[in-house]
Amino acid sequence: MSPLRLELSVEDGLETEWDEARITPLVRSILERQLPPSRDYAISLHLVSDATIRALNAEHRGKDAATDVLSFPLLDNSDFVLPPDHSLDLGDVVISYERASEQAAEYGHSYDRELAYLVAHGVLHILGYDHENAAERELMRAKEEEALIPLGFTR
Repeated sequence: MSPLRLELSVEDGLETEWDEARITPLVRSILERQLPPSRDYAISLHLVSDATIRALNAEHRGKDAATDVLSFPLLDNSDFVLPPDHSLDLGDVVISYERASEQAAEYGHSYDRELAYLVAHGVLHILGYDHENAAERELMRAKEEEALIPLGFTR
């Protein structure tokens, strides 16, 4: 796989950080399975508060409620071609720290597992996967588990 430029951010005031040593291989494994290895890729992951994700959800989706993860893909299938030495920026994944913590407790697994699941879910959305119907949900869930389980992110 070509180099991956992974940008990780945490909103000021949140008492958490990314486990880069575990998240980077997760993102890389998804991209290796889904994209051609002939180019460099970039993706940004952001941990934010419920208030921030609620504002983003209202602004971009018209839903005035907090959610667990939002994805903002940058791929548009246009004919625009980047020079070969430039990373292809795939987009941003925004995750609510509070929702990830609450869902980990609700589902009875670790925060690390829930965060990894939300990262995988968000990255797959950036790559065009969705879960609007049963067939899409089944495929997306299989892709999530395919990435999570080999890296030890189990329930």
